[in-house]
Amino acid sequence: MNTTPQPDPKDRPARLTVGVVGAGRVGPALAASLQLAGHRPVAVSAVSDASRRRAAQLLPDVPLMPPAEVLRRSDLVLLTVPDDALPDLVAGLADTGSVRPGQLLVHTSGRYGARVLDPALRAGALPLALHPAMTFTGTPVDVQRLAGCSFGVTAPEELRLAAEALVIEMGGEPEWISEENRPLYHAALALGANHLVTLVAQSMELLSAAGVAAPDRMLGPLLGAALDNALRSGDAALTGPVARGDAGTVAAHVTELRRHAPQTVAGYLAMARATADRALAHGLLKPELAEDLLGVLAHGTDGTEGDAR
Repeated sequence: MNTTPQPDPKDRPARLTVGVVGAGRVGPALAASLQLAGHRPVAVSAVSDASRRRAAQLLPDVPLMPPAEVLRRSDLVLLTVPDDALPDLVAGLADTGSVRPGQLLVHTSGRYGARVLDPALRAGALPLALHPAMTFTGTPVDVQRLAGCSFGVTAPEELRLAAEALVIEMGGEPEWISEENRPLYHAALALGANHLVTLVAQSMELLSAAGVAAPDRMLGPLLGAALDNALRSGDAALTGPVARGDAGTVAAHVTELRRHAPQTVAGYLAMARATADRALAHGLLKPELAEDLLGVLAHGTDGTEGDAR
């Protein structure tokens, strides 16, 4: 349920023509969501075959056009390109006169705030940074997932209400992020979401190697409960051999990983050290057990098994 106070009607954006520059996984989904709210997608810029297919699936009958033409037709432009490409794209659009005064220019990068749009601001555009804290598939399911999704919002103060209104129209929850905190905000999301995918994929591969026929079915309830517990209780939700100080079990893990999946050893040790530090700091790991455990973790990368005692 959306608990964010609704903007006053006068602060809501009027019905807008919407363009998308960069039809990756994010842009077409946001444009489709805005369409459901009454706005009108009118143009999409897409280069690869995959992006063209996404645009056709999520925004049927919306024509494909060069970026300059997308801006010419649109009141609101979604710049949904990779982070590293964004500054040059904005500078290029401003230098070529593609940006119109009064045009809403929205980027979806988590890393950047509104200042990356300064070249367009100088050309008269209205800059907004709206980053959905969501993983995208490039399929229609993404539009449904935006319901209740948090958006990291950064904009000039005078545009804050308009930015938040757009997020609410897409079914999202606006969360104000200051310009200087955008990189930290994005690092936090990447640490939680991107690394989770890597950890889960590695876990499924190891379960398959151990003979488990349906790793996803085994992990689903476990990971669901672990995530729920972590969100509810934070570090108090820590369980397992590291939090218990079972140095012998951890040493056995390292031995098996080195034998069957050596590429996972460094990640296992790094996460185990971080877990041990947090468990120790929060009183979950007994200090008298921590010494042996940390010894195992310290020696785990040099091919020894550590002293599990």
